[in-house]
Amino acid sequence: MSRILIVEDDPQLLRALSINLRARHYAVTAVTEGVAALKAAAASPPDLVILDLGLPDIDGVEVVAGLRGWTTVPIIILSARDAQRDKVNALDLGADDYLTKPFGMDELLARVRAALRRAQPDPQAPVVTTETFTVDLAAKRASRHGTPVRLTPTEWHLLEILVRHPGQLVTGSRLLTEVWGPGREKDTNYLRVYLAQLRSKLEHDPSHPVHLITEPGLGYRFEP
Repeated sequence: MSRILIVEDDPQLLRALSINLRARHYAVTAVTEGVAALKAAAASPPDLVILDLGLPDIDGVEVVAGLRGWTTVPIIILSARDAQRDKVNALDLGADDYLTKPFGMDELLARVRAALRRAQPDPQAPVVTTETFTVDLAAKRASRHGTPVRLTPTEWHLLEILVRHPGQLVTGSRLLTEVWGPGREKDTNYLRVYLAQLRSKLEHDPSHPVHLITEPGLGYRFEP
């Protein structure tokens, strides 16, 4: 039974989330404040966190940062903030997904299932090694010359897709759809920014990458 921590100060939404998740056999802990969420997570580490950004005591992004200091548990943001900068900021800080209120319960439940699936370790996943960096797909860790590299969930997701297809072209539209969801196929600036960040963290010479290659107008390719 997966353990889910809900952090939401709207009592009606908190009740609806708790009822729906428990009906699907999840173990639910529900709190209404950010500090209480951090304490609850430390006392009994959850398998997934559903987090509202607009909390009465501290901002939800502080909760994300606090959790990311010690755990990689999937975090799904719920928020009335629909500005792109708010979404990007939350994802960069370590959130895995973002739903804008109001949302459909079926969509949330589907995202919960997907996040829990992605979080499950794959014991058959390989360790991919280049002359500069190593990617452990099972442990979801990367290192450069033996030194651990901290990647955001978005950076990791992009890297994982590329590394799982060595030598193959992965189109930009596929990357955008898999990482950011349907309807984002034209947001190619996201890819340029995040691939630049990955290269700066992993490549020996980010301005002349030899492993994370751009195929102009087509997509990207990982060369071991």
